[in-house]
Amino acid sequence: MLGKLTWDAIPWSQPIPLIAGAVVMLVLLGVLAWVVVKGYVPYLWREWITSVDHKRIGVMYTLLGLVMLLRGFIDAIMMRLQQALAFQSGGYLPPEHYNQIFSAHGTIMIFFGAMPFVIGLMNFVVPLQLGVRDVAFPTLNATSFWLTATGALLVNISLVVGEFARTGWLPFPPLSETGYSPGVGVDYYVWALQISGVGTLMSGINLVTTILKMRAPGMSYLRMPMFCWTALSANMLIVAAFPILTATLAMLALDRYLGFHFFTNEAGGNMMMFMNLIWAWGHPEVYILVLPAFGVFSEVISTFSRKPLFGYRSMVAATLFICIVSFTVWLHHFFTMGAGGDVNATFGIATSIIAVGTGVKIYNWIFTMYGGRIQYATPMLWSVGFIVTFVIGGMTGVLLAVPPADFMLHNSLFLVAHFHNVIIGAVLFAAFAGLTFWFPKAFGFRLHEGWGKASFWCAFIGFYVTFMPLYIVGLEGMTRRLQRYDVPEWRPWVLLAGVGIIILFAGAVCQVVQLVVSIRDRDKLRDEMGDPWNGRSLEWATASPPPAFNFAVLPNVQDEQPYWTIKQRAIETQQLPAEPDYQPIEMPRNSPTGFITAFFSTLTGFALIWHIWWLVVVGLVAAYAIFVWFAWRDVEDYVIPAEDVAKIDRERRHARQAWLDANARVGEPA
Repeated sequence: MLGKLTWDAIPWSQPIPLIAGAVVMLVLLGVLAWVVVKGYVPYLWREWITSVDHKRIGVMYTLLGLVMLLRGFIDAIMMRLQQALAFQSGGYLPPEHYNQIFSAHGTIMIFFGAMPFVIGLMNFVVPLQLGVRDVAFPTLNATSFWLTATGALLVNISLVVGEFARTGWLPFPPLSETGYSPGVGVDYYVWALQISGVGTLMSGINLVTTILKMRAPGMSYLRMPMFCWTALSANMLIVAAFPILTATLAMLALDRYLGFHFFTNEAGGNMMMFMNLIWAWGHPEVYILVLPAFGVFSEVISTFSRKPLFGYRSMVAATLFICIVSFTVWLHHFFTMGAGGDVNATFGIATSIIAVGTGVKIYNWIFTMYGGRIQYATPMLWSVGFIVTFVIGGMTGVLLAVPPADFMLHNSLFLVAHFHNVIIGAVLFAAFAGLTFWFPKAFGFRLHEGWGKASFWCAFIGFYVTFMPLYIVGLEGMTRRLQRYDVPEWRPWVLLAGVGIIILFAGAVCQVVQLVVSIRDRDKLRDEMGDPWNGRSLEWATASPPPAFNFAVLPNVQDEQPYWTIKQRAIETQQLPAEPDYQPIEMPRNSPTGFITAFFSTLTGFALIWHIWWLVVVGLVAAYAIFVWFAWRDVEDYVIPAEDVAKIDRERRHARQAWLDANARVGEPA
């Protein structure tokens, strides 16, 4: 009846996961009880759970990313603590638990931390920057989010029901085959990523369609903001690369469930096919994360330098160059596995060449700042910290692109330090820069600057104290994934990395405090005009937060900085443009399609993991039926009357006119 699921699936003998699981359950039950007691359930269902508004979905994606980054960071703290205690001893974690932790850390941070965060920023910002009212497929967008949340839920269920994979963040065979991993850990990995991967693919299709087909009048490709270009490139990579991941995990599932031999060591299987397939997806995945980060920094650096982005067209060319070349470098992940000198040299050269596109961007950002009147607000600090950190990470990447050097450093902590140098220095720094930058647009008030800067400095210093020692011990020969070690020369550097993780933890605490203080003081931090940073692109032309329809009248774009042009004209004439002719606006109705589909997908995934076949059938049939019924039912959009549109937009215009009157003698915003 319940397949492989028994009471033994709960790790009764391991207090750490039991206590952690109990704490999480108590927190969730407490939050749920608070929501019910306060009467917020109808509001949450109507305004968030069933919402198809791209802004709400973007906020939920970002919130999911933040929660899962915290979850993955806890795993990182446990790993650093284990290694600090594991010199010539077993530490405090059993080997099998430690293996699950480092596997969960990488999986959560990449798939359920960084990816939702980046997709959330794109979901929220891109339609606003394009001057449109929503994405191309709103209901599909909601379904994408809830399927991603399903994958995150399955990974967290593995904490207390069963186990997680012990293979690392990528399930390399033969370790991931049934003979070496007979438990359900790899199955949790496979189905969590399969379900969330479908959600990511749908999100990629949605955003590509939105950018290519739904721009404001007059917004040609070369008038799009740089963030839209990097979002377009990243989502084209999603559409091209994620089917590879889906097919690869499907073949691994067939090996495990039906005794196929795609990646086994016998019966004609070839585990090197898995390596090629997983990295043919895996290296474009790096740029799926990094390219939107580059877009965030482009917007932030231009805004806080008080200058247009230097070399806009070269930045577009560099973005597309990286997008294309990212598919030609995957083999550098296994230089040591016998592909041959000619093949290694080809991929080593391609890996070095791709750095040229990034180099173009670095110089463009520096030249944007050069001669500008730089304001070192919190988003700008994250951006400057990124430039310094990412240059170091990029140079170590070019070093690893040289096959002889890679032979020496492969699978060492030098590689771990390089990877974190790139992902933390680019993706997470961009995530926090973007969060601070667009937070007032989403919620109507700014985040506290003092706590934001404290968080940045703790994160910046903590990063270097944590990961620079790993470069050194990597050069000294320390390999990754060690549960214990006996080499005395490594110990001081491992302990120093442990100090670094404490500083990083202080940065995380500062961010939590920043959010709490900002909510408490939100009236003082209120963004009345919708343009707290003196921005240049169209999202700043809307109120904060924007209305459901974004724009009362779609803007007519005439140059690369449409809002800046409108704003400067208003400042020069000391009056706003004439009030437009307001018309009724059709908007899509909310739909529970995504949430209900994800609910049954969760049942299906859990049933597949534990071989509960009757529940698999029920879940699949119900998920498909609900999706088709809700997605194809004949429901008309709702109409916002012209008088309501006018009322909402006049409030925005009134705030801006008041600002103009108060600053009549000032040439531009402070």
